[in-house]
Amino acid sequence: MSPDLVCVCVCVCVCPPVARTRDVMKEFGSVYQQQYAVALFNSVRYEIEGGGGAQSQLLHRKDPLAGRSIFSGSLFQYLEENRKWRNRFVSVPNSYTISLHESKTAHERGLHPKGTINCAGYKALTSMEEYIDLINTSLPDVKAKSGSNPFIKCATQFPLILWHPYARHHYFCVTTEKEQKKWHAVLQDCVRHSNNGLSEDCTVQTPAFTDSVRLHRQAKGHYGTWDMMCGTPPQILANLVMESLHPELRSVIAPRLRGKMQQRQKHWMLISDALYRQVLSQTTSQYEALAEACEALRAPLDGGLRTDMDQIIASKEHVSSKMRALVLPKAEQLLRTNVQPYISSILEALMEPSSRGFSEVREVFFRELVEISKNLLNGGGKDKLGDPMERLSMLALHPVKMQSCYEKVEQLNLEGLQQRFDLASPSVFVTQQVQMDNAVYTFEQLLNQSLETQGEDDMCKTIQRCQDRVLKKYDYDSSTVRKKFFRESLLQIIIPYMLQQLSPSCSPELPRFKELIFEDFSRFLLVENLFEEVVLQCVSKDIMMAVKEAAVQRRHNLYRDSIILSNSDPNLHLLEESPQVDWAAKFGGDEPEGPVGDGGESEGGGSGSRRRQVVSMIQLDGIPLSFESCMEVPGPMSPDSVTGIRDLINPMVKLAPPVSKESPSDMTNGMEPTTGTVTWEDGEQDGVTHVTPTVEGGEQDGVTHVTPTVEDGEQDACSLKSFPVFANGLHVSTPDI
Repeated sequence: MSPDLVCVCVCVCVCPPVARTRDVMKEFGSVYQQQYAVALFNSVRYEIEGGGGAQSQLLHRKDPLAGRSIFSGSLFQYLEENRKWRNRFVSVPNSYTISLHESKTAHERGLHPKGTINCAGYKALTSMEEYIDLINTSLPDVKAKSGSNPFIKCATQFPLILWHPYARHHYFCVTTEKEQKKWHAVLQDCVRHSNNGLSEDCTVQTPAFTDSVRLHRQAKGHYGTWDMMCGTPPQILANLVMESLHPELRSVIAPRLRGKMQQRQKHWMLISDALYRQVLSQTTSQYEALAEACEALRAPLDGGLRTDMDQIIASKEHVSSKMRALVLPKAEQLLRTNVQPYISSILEALMEPSSRGFSEVREVFFRELVEISKNLLNGGGKDKLGDPMERLSMLALHPVKMQSCYEKVEQLNLEGLQQRFDLASPSVFVTQQVQMDNAVYTFEQLLNQSLETQGEDDMCKTIQRCQDRVLKKYDYDSSTVRKKFFRESLLQIIIPYMLQQLSPSCSPELPRFKELIFEDFSRFLLVENLFEEVVLQCVSKDIMMAVKEAAVQRRHNLYRDSIILSNSDPNLHLLEESPQVDWAAKFGGDEPEGPVGDGGESEGGGSGSRRRQVVSMIQLDGIPLSFESCMEVPGPMSPDSVTGIRDLINPMVKLAPPVSKESPSDMTNGMEPTTGTVTWEDGEQDGVTHVTPTVEGGEQDGVTHVTPTVEDGEQDACSLKSFPVFANGLHVSTPDI
């Protein structure tokens, strides 16, 4: 089905995507303009009054990803154009966007990639069964039977699939289970960072956008968290449009699809992808225009806010007090009967896996330091400190080493509460990564300071002292961020439920409170926001009390709020302004892996013009993937086992030993032959120009590798690989090719 036909189907069968996108963006735009003024008021008020939580004990690296690429390696990608699997060199820069290159050489030369993948909204899968289940969910009327063949036949037993509810799916595979686990960890890390939400550095645009999306969905009856709130603002808005448009398209188009079940599934995905790309292009342009219009009004709004801030705050408190008289009795009754009995159980379900996850972060960090000390004690010496310290500095960004930490939190499960509270499991993966990097960076700065002031004698004791200081600070910061996570998670669970229950009775009463707000302040004080703040204040008291009681019990190594370590190390934060330590230059180290950086000299004390790569090349251990993207994996009609594929790549041939006057015993030692004949299965013979013996296990009769050539001296096409041939002249039969 061609893309043109797809667009025709969309335009004929349902409301045109252009009109639907325009309608959604119009509704969203009016809400965004209102919320932008409210967010600006909150930002300016916070700037004037100040505030903040507990002070962090660990240092923060300004830009952890500066001068680094995350990983690179080769795997097989399925190309839908020709229905073949091709080897692709994959690189992921510090933006966590996947780039697909023709070969490693093409990547190093800076050639444009064959394609890029933004992982926002995707899920990383490792089995065709899980993928088929998701396909059946997306198209309910066309379901594959259990055990039926999918429309894509994986070339190996170890697939890697990026699935999206609307956009194009991406299919990869590798040849070993170990590779699959590594790549899955890497892909999951890309998905996490892409789905991590909008930057909190934008103190006006981000809250204005997130509140606008939430209010827009609440107006449609959708309360609670939304799993497609991921990616850039245009991507989120495209998901918002597709949330209503996609089901309509499915109900109209699905019954008209013809062909076999697999063919209908494939056509449906093509239609969905074409629609999503069209919607995304429209939301991108329209959101940019909306954001520019709001930014143009920021300066005059900001000036008016700073002039009238005291009056606006007084007006807000007056209206809120009147609104509390209406809302609090209903909210407190609902809280006592339907929420308070469950707070402790919800909190316990949150605390158990998240505490294990942060404990695992501590353990992984500790193990890395133990390995460094062992290397020094085993004769590594200070000259060998550069490499392990360089690896330690990138520990938090290493998805494979951090996987055990993430797996602990992935056990977060609140089943049984989902029906009552419409819950989506929260995630703390990025917070774990940040805490790990803070611990590593603090250790680096403390160790470097100690080595400069105390010298390099007895480095193991110096490392031990720095380690103890960092772990103590990590325990405090870990407690702080976990308590914050518990409070925010409880609010995300409870507040949507409270709003959904209170809105039918309270919303009709809200318009009368507008009369209490001065017209000049009406842009900054919206009754809908004030209503939510009143509900939030009502719930927050119980949540704060529950978290405080959990900290007193000390079951999960939480510090009480009364324990403050802000003055325990007053000079430490002076090191935060110090440049990042270049351990390779200071103590020697190998040339860091990684592609050539786009910006020349790497930041943060990197060495040379090469980016430091966090994860080493991922491929078969000891066996490089030969010939880069020239290698093709057989298509669906070919053998699907790893052994079958290898037999096709490395066919076995017969070696007829040449006639010689030497004794047979002299010819079978696998060391002397320099000429011979390769007999192919079609009866043709090629001369053998070179024989290289390979010794396995110390024996001399190992496998030899021969390179056949044709009589005109040109290398035969099949000689791209070395063929294993036993030195004693015996051969092993192979499948026909």
